[in-house]
Order: sequence, then C-alpha cells, then structure tokens
Amino acid sequence: MDPFRRAKIILLCDLCKTVHLQSHCERCHINLCQTCVGKHLSDSSIRHKVVLYKYRKSLNYSTCPHHADELCNHYCEKCDIPVCSTCVSSSKHEGHDISDILEKLCAKTESLQKDLDELETRIYPRYEEMASDVQTEKVELETNYGKLTTIADQQGEILHREITAIVNQRKSDIQEMKNNHLSTLNKNTDEITQKITELKQIMSDLKSILKSNDVSLTSTYKSRNSEFRTLPPKVRVTVPSLSAQKINKDQLNEMFGSLSPLSINTEHGDTMKPSEAVSSPPVKPLLDEPRVTATIDTGYGELYSVSCLSEDQVWTCGDNNTMKLLNLQSKLLTSIQTKSGNDPRDIAVTRDGDLVYIDYRDRTINLIKNKQIQTVITLQGWRPGFVCSTASDDLLVTMVSDDGKQSKVVRYSGSTEKQSIQFDDQGRPLYSSGNIKYLSENKNLDICVADRSVRAVVVVNQSGKLRFRYNGHPSNTEQSFNPVGLTTDSQSHILTADYHNHRIDILDQDGQFLRYIHCYLYTPWGLCVDIRDNLFVSERFTAKVNKIQYI
Repeated sequence: MDPFRRAKIILLCDLCKTVHLQSHCERCHINLCQTCVGKHLSDSSIRHKVVLYKYRKSLNYSTCPHHADELCNHYCEKCDIPVCSTCVSSSKHEGHDISDILEKLCAKTESLQKDLDELETRIYPRYEEMASDVQTEKVELETNYGKLTTIADQQGEILHREITAIVNQRKSDIQEMKNNHLSTLNKNTDEITQKITELKQIMSDLKSILKSNDVSLTSTYKSRNSEFRTLPPKVRVTVPSLSAQKINKDQLNEMFGSLSPLSINTEHGDTMKPSEAVSSPPVKPLLDEPRVTATIDTGYGELYSVSCLSEDQVWTCGDNNTMKLLNLQSKLLTSIQTKSGNDPRDIAVTRDGDLVYIDYRDRTINLIKNKQIQTVITLQGWRPGFVCSTASDDLLVTMVSDDGKQSKVVRYSGSTEKQSIQFDDQGRPLYSSGNIKYLSENKNLDICVADRSVRAVVVVNQSGKLRFRYNGHPSNTEQSFNPVGLTTDSQSHILTADYHNHRIDILDQDGQFLRYIHCYLYTPWGLCVDIRDNLFVSERFTAKVNKIQYI
C-alpha cells in the first residue's frame, strides 16, 4: 500500500482526535480535519499557514550523535537538546522532563515566527526609515552648509565696508591736517618774504645816499635797523601721528560672530537597543612590518604623481602628456592627453571622482569630467605647481611667481580664490621659492606641504597659521632629508616620500616622528592613500607604483 495513503488512514486530527486529518498548519505544526481548520484559523493573533497534508513540508529529524541509527524524536527540557528514545531511557537523562519533539518544534517555531513578524513589520521598516532620513539629511547638507558660508561671506563684506569707511575717514582727516600745515607754512613764508623785500629796498636806498654825498639826503636819513633786528616769529608745526592699536584677534572674532559647535546626538529608540554615541574613527595601529601587496608597471620613462580613484584603480602621470588610469594588474583602463600637449605637473582626484591636472607651462588648472577637459583656472604672474582636493571639495594649489622669488598656497572653490597662504605672523615667507611642493589636507584640516628646496614639511592650520616644520628624524645619519610626495590618512598621519633615502616618513598630526616605511623602495616620489588606508607609492625611475599595507 502507498505509505501516504496508509498514513492518511491511520493519522487523526490533532485537535478533535476523532476525524481523519486532511490539512496541516505549517506555522503551528499540527494536523487538522476539515472541521477543525475553521476553528484553528479563528485565532487571528497568529498568521497561520494551512496547506493540504500531502503538500506539507516534511520535518528533518536530526540523527542522534550518540546512537547513529536513531532519530531524535524527543526533547530534553533540562539539557535543552533533541534526544532519541535510547537516550531517554538512559541514565544520562534520568529524572529529566522529556517532551515530544513536535510540541517543542511548534513552540520554537512560534517564537521564530514572532521574531520574523517583529523584524518585518516593526524593526526593519524603522531601519529603512532611518536610512532614508540620513540620506535626506546628506542631500540637504550641501545647501545648509552653503548658507552658513554665504552668511560668513556677507558678514565679511560688512566688516570690510566698515573698515574701508574708517580708513577713508582717517585719510580725509590726514589730508585736512596736511592742508592746514601747508597753509600755516605759506603764511609764515609770505611774512618773511615781505620783510626781505623791505630790507632790499632799504639797502638799495642807503647805497644811493652814500654814493651821492648829498648833505640833505644824509641828514634826513632815519635808521630802521632796530625794527629789523627783531626777527619775524618762526612757526613750528608738529606732524601728527597715527597711534594704531594692535589688532586683538579674539575681539575681531567676537565682532565677526561665533559659530555654534556641531552638535551630534544619538537618539535611542524605546524598542531598540541603545546605540553608542558617535565617536572618532577606530584607531588603526601601524604595522611593524609594512608589506607590498601589488606592483603596477605604468610604462612611463619617469613617473611623477599617483592619485587613487578606488582601491584597485589609480591615475598616474609622468614624463609625457598622457595621464593613465591603471588597475592593480597594470592594465590600462583609460588614457587622456592634456589639452595643450604639455606634460602635466601633478594630478588629483576630486570627491566626485573627476581628475584635476596642473599644466605648469600654460599656467592652467584643468578638470576632466566624462573625458572632457575644462580649464577652470588660468593664472597671471604665477605658475601652478601641485594640487590636492579637500574634504570640502575645494582645490589647494601651490604656485610660484614668474620671477621665481615668491611661493604660496591658494585655495579655490571652483574658479574662485578663497584663501592665499604665503607669510607667517612676522611677515616671513612660509615656503621657499622652489618648484616642487606636493601637498595634502589632513583630517584636522591642517594644510601640509613638502617643501623640497628647504628639506622640510611645512604644516599650517586651516587659517594659514604655522603649526610646525618637520626637517627629518634627528637620528638620520645618512643622506639629508629630501621630502617629495606627501599624503595623509584617516588617522591624521602625515606620510612623505624621502627621495634620497628611499623610504617613507610617517608623522602624527603634530609632527612627531612615528616610523619609516622601507619595503625596498627605490626613488619614491608621489604618494596617495585609498579609503582603506592602503598607501600607493610611485617610484620615479622604475616608473612603478607599489601598493603598501602599513596599518
């Protein structure tokens, strides 16, 4: 006889125990007759799933780990494990509460189904809602912070107008004093000139009288010498002084207006586990032995700059006019030639994944978007050197004057100059006039420049105030420190390529030396890191890029 038909004859409804079963509830794992199906479904608090018995899902009984030829069709409540009949009768489970595996499965299934229901109907939708809210906030972020920047610009314009008005008033007062001074001196000059004219006439008359020997004229002469012995008053005018007050930066900041601190709060949902407050990125320790994980052959004669597009794709430029996008297997993915045909001096990838390159010869900074080249900045009197993209999507550019005597770092938003950094608080140049100055913005918004000509890494804060200079580790007894490429990572480390010593110096954000990366590098030049803090190093004369894991 067919086993199923035999089971259908033998098995009865689990509820009424009298009628042959016809259906099965997969949710509750019980068998039902036609009459009892309606009763069972009347409990609307549970999402029952009743199917015909022949279409039910078969139960997979586990094999007993102690008795391989038996199935676990019982459940030990004390040990909380499925057991077979032999186990139940053994001394190991003597005195334990034993239940039917189907009853236990029904209870467990009920618990699992409740968990699933809660996840599907309550928890997961909340997470989706939160993700949507965060995405909306990210979309609004640019607009909101743009408004703050606009307010700052407007406040700056107001202060500029007030200062200009004060300066113009002082200049007007100075001009008025100058005119009064000159008028007084002119009046004094006129008085003296009149006396001189009279003296000349008297002296001429005396000469005529003496020459004539005329008794009448001589006897009638009246001396006026006593009148002129008293000299005219001499006017002395003191030039006024302008007592310039020392600018109090704190008061100036207060006049400008304060920016309220960024408030980050974590709201705890009453049905969720409390989440931890937003914290700093996790600390990633430096490896004792950094290692090269990939090497890319770029095909240049000499390789200069490298910039990460992703973890496995990098842009490169070298001693010709072609910029190459390569993967870790050295496969050429894209190549773009400069608009002018000149070799690019440096490259950088923006937050949007577009490529920026420097054309030193024609004084331009160019953006490549969708393989289309757009010149965004053309300089006059200055030549651009090196470039980096910042967290706020600005560009920082090093440049040197045409006469080769001055150097500075300029911040651009689009094609608009926002900041120029050139001198320290004492008016001394921050940077040498040398051409090679790779740079990077650190996570704390410091601006770090590798000034090769003076063999130093120069770090200023966001406002352009000098923080420190790093001139190499004091214990260096080999060739002198020769910094070229420079980059920063998620831990605010500063990494710079020491070209002559064939290694990378790692500093903390305050300029303290941490350690070297050697990895058998040869003439390291350009540097960049990807989002996972893998370091990419371009070797100038081997024209290879090494990917290094160092934290």
